[in-house]
Amino acid sequence: MSQTTTATPTSPAPTADGTPRRRARSGSWWQRLGPPAVFLALLLLIVVLQPNFFSGGGIRIVALQATPILLIALGQAIVIGVGSLDLSNAAMGLLAAILTASTLGSLGVVSPVLCVALVTLVGLVNGLVFAYTQVPSFALTLGTLGILQAASLVLSDATTVYVTANADVLAWMFNVALAGLPAAFWMAVVLAAVLWAVLRFTTVGQGMTAVGLNETGAIFSGLRTRWLKVTAFTISGFTAGLAGLTIIAQSGAASSFGLGSDLLLPGIAAAIVGGTAITGGVTNPINVVFGAATIALLPIGAAAVGVPPQAQSLVYGAVIIVAVALTMSRARGAVVK
Repeated sequence: MSQTTTATPTSPAPTADGTPRRRARSGSWWQRLGPPAVFLALLLLIVVLQPNFFSGGGIRIVALQATPILLIALGQAIVIGVGSLDLSNAAMGLLAAILTASTLGSLGVVSPVLCVALVTLVGLVNGLVFAYTQVPSFALTLGTLGILQAASLVLSDATTVYVTANADVLAWMFNVALAGLPAAFWMAVVLAAVLWAVLRFTTVGQGMTAVGLNETGAIFSGLRTRWLKVTAFTISGFTAGLAGLTIIAQSGAASSFGLGSDLLLPGIAAAIVGGTAITGGVTNPINVVFGAATIALLPIGAAAVGVPPQAQSLVYGAVIIVAVALTMSRARGAVVK
């Protein structure tokens, strides 16, 4: 998925006639303006077709649905940003939810900390295996996905696990609201802002971007590319763990087939609709917030125009295809993997 061009964000490679390439600037309109524009356009369409959307608490409902999607998408965006893919992070979130539901009653506030730490460790292991064995991220995380799904089925005994006590440890995340939106959503937005700052202003973040843009160039520049990849997968595990906590805070229960079991496709879609280039090197976590909100709005918008619920996956698929077409690089010499 990583590019093999030698272009960098600050010094585009020249074309054959010596003029600088302008793709990095002129081609980035989608990453900068597309995600909020698409969200606002979809919101406007829904308001026109359903005038009582705001008065009926529609925005709060969208925020509720968008929160776990956003957390999964943020981790996915970071991994895609280094030119890889994490098919297991939604399964990590579900595993964290099941473990939290099973242990919250007995461990109290310690339970969420341990469960997030555990799935963060799974992300770290994913990164280490990927970086040091050269197993393609798609194949590796597909295998991890199967392992985690099996673990979730065993731990939950293929049934729903309910929180038996200490539910208030997490319930406040959706019971407390700011500007009409739940605290959990604002926490996810703050996390997106933190990740944006990390990518933009820190050596680690700039290194991850360099790996996604041109891994060969990053290696020759002396960057520790393996550890940058490990960092990306670890972040993915951490955000997945937080997503698992929001599932419990929202429903008070978890199962391998209930809330949270279908976050993989929406999470990938939200990352890409949020302007993350599937070819790597271009990630804006703040715009991923708009991507997640758009994905949460899609079922409402689809229903408003008469698309049946059974076609929701078709809508997600179409959105991913269009977003990939808009974000992928077409620079001369680039290789699409």
